[in-house]
Amino acid sequence: MLRFASLLILVVWIGGLATIGFVGAPAVFEALERHDPANGRTIGALVFGAVLARFHRISWILGAGLLGVFGLRAALGPRPRRLGIRLWATAAMLAMSLTAGLWIAPRIETIRAATSGPIANLPERDAIRIEFGRLHGASTALMVLTIVIGAGLIWVEMKDG
Repeated sequence: MLRFASLLILVVWIGGLATIGFVGAPAVFEALERHDPANGRTIGALVFGAVLARFHRISWILGAGLLGVFGLRAALGPRPRRLGIRLWATAAMLAMSLTAGLWIAPRIETIRAATSGPIANLPERDAIRIEFGRLHGASTALMVLTIVIGAGLIWVEMKDG
């Protein structure tokens, strides 16, 4: 039962993150830009930012829950193989999610709020646009790394019979 719980948590966390990042974001931006070419990108950023902020909070709960389930599995037995690796991988995923949600996202929002119009309209060499791109890239990298590590954990959990 606890193994099923750990798999369920991982599938919701990683599946949700992948869906939001690879399907949700492009669809939101595309639809809103098509509907309102002048403001669609700005509105899309606001919508996607709100969705991502909610998902970050959910991922923190899922990460803490997964650590708890691994702890219960270790205490009640049988102890999962390579438990230390699983705990460190989960802690790393949670740390990346916390970094993206509590440090990077607020900085992105501050830049967006201080900029009139879309960031993409700023000159390419503009310091604000460069900083925004750096933060966005870091956030994306953390998301992809979380998905990769999480997919690995899903594979390990499925093989741990």
